Amino acid sequence: MSAPQQQAKRPLTALAGPYGHPFHPILVAVPIGAWVTSLVFDLASLVVPEPAFLARGSLWLIAVGVIGALAAAMFGFLDFLAIPPGTPAFRTARLHMVLNLLVTALYGAAWAWRATGAGTGPVEAGQIALSVVALAALTVSGHLGGKLAYRYGVRVADENTQQEGFRS
Repeated sequence: MSAPQQQAKRPLTALAGPYGHPFHPILVAVPIGAWVTSLVFDLASLVVPEPAFLARGSLWLIAVGVIGALAAAMFGFLDFLAIPPGTPAFRTARLHMVLNLLVTALYGAAWAWRATGAGTGPVEAGQIALSVVALAALTVSGHLGGKLAYRYGVRVADENTQQEGFRS
């Protein structure tokens, strides 16, 4: 294993999570789940007789997602710092980070848009469209995050360590 590859597997600080068990992938479940559920609530608000509770729920889910994304970003940035610059893994991580920051900004804007005009009706078509665009970008970013872990092995334990789980 090359030195740059081994460097990307080790945490720079214990705050990033122990070797082979980083905190960033654990935390990303919060914004992903919140934002996907907010879209489900948005769509449901179009078909129920009293949509206000779904619109309010979606607003709260967007806020939870933004807060969760910012927490995940702090730990993701620690992982990013462990990747040697000039490598394909670094370029992929940089794009992953930029897309995630863009998605978080889009959801921050979505929250502000909804919070200023929170009514009693269903979620507006433009607000739903913004969520769909943001989730599409999040999907691309998630693919890149998977590439970092599963193809490049960023913050994943080396194969010798992994073999411990397969010994009798």
